[in-house]
Amino acid sequence: MASGELLDGRRLEVFRLPMTTRFRGVTSREGVVVFGDAGVGEFSPFWDYDATESAIWLRAALEAADVGPPAALRDRVPVNCTVPAVGPERAAAIVRDSNGCRTAKVKVAERGQTLDDDVARVAAVRAALGSEGRLRVDANGGWSVEDAIAALRELSQFDLEYAEQPVAEVVGLRDVRARTSVPIAADESIRRARDPLRVAQLAAADVVVLKVQPLGGVRACLAVADELGLPVVVSSALESSVGIAAGVALAAALPDLQFACGLATTALLDGDLVRNPAVVADGAIAVDAPAIDDDALDRHRADAETHRRWLDRIAACERVLSEPVRGPS
Repeated sequence: MASGELLDGRRLEVFRLPMTTRFRGVTSREGVVVFGDAGVGEFSPFWDYDATESAIWLRAALEAADVGPPAALRDRVPVNCTVPAVGPERAAAIVRDSNGCRTAKVKVAERGQTLDDDVARVAAVRAALGSEGRLRVDANGGWSVEDAIAALRELSQFDLEYAEQPVAEVVGLRDVRARTSVPIAADESIRRARDPLRVAQLAAADVVVLKVQPLGGVRACLAVADELGLPVVVSSALESSVGIAAGVALAAALPDLQFACGLATTALLDGDLVRNPAVVADGAIAVDAPAIDDDALDRHRADAETHRRWLDRIAACERVLSEPVRGPS
């Protein structure tokens, strides 16, 4: 079985999983399974991330492989279903087929679509959930401040739990939050920010979304959550069940978990890498360590060129991690 010789000669396996639905422009997920004494971790930064940013993701994979998860405070984690920027009928079907999820996150502000498209999709999801279900929207920073305020004014008729990253900048989040009744959640403003604590300092959000790989591991996320002092939603980065297991471990270790988490995304993948996939039952995912299925790994192993590119990428990240930390000059 082919494996890499980086990271002290440990076993590395490069995979490629097709997606069932195009999601944020992505049609497949590639990455590396990193093996260690404590288990396995996933390294799967998107290709537009440079070595400095990707190195944080590698740190998360190494924590999972070499240290393992912290103690769990719960054995199941409630999750939301995720509705891509699809038509209303498909959106409603995703909710109905979500294995008991009582919270839905709906993608909005998709490039090439209109607010009318968003309204139709969100209306269909609300109807499928019923009045007791929880509904949140995610714009991935796709609106301007004024567009966000107008859109949330229109979408608020559907009783939104919150709007995730309606605009790209933290200052814009603060302005939207001040001018709308819909609670605001910060995602990219946490995981892709030089200073993730600025969201709390500017009172720019009511909720924070934490993702394990982009923040460098479960323990790094727990530290950020403690410093932010805001309710946390744990979400995925479109990972296989290996990466999802780290997100579930974070959610299980949080002292307080008020919201369903965005970890039910393996349904967007056509295949998986483990014997115990992170599937939803009665609206929740069980806390469990990932057990690699070697037959599945064989089926989804990347081609030689993709394998080489990922090992080169890991080597670049290793160089970043080995650089000395520079203090103030």
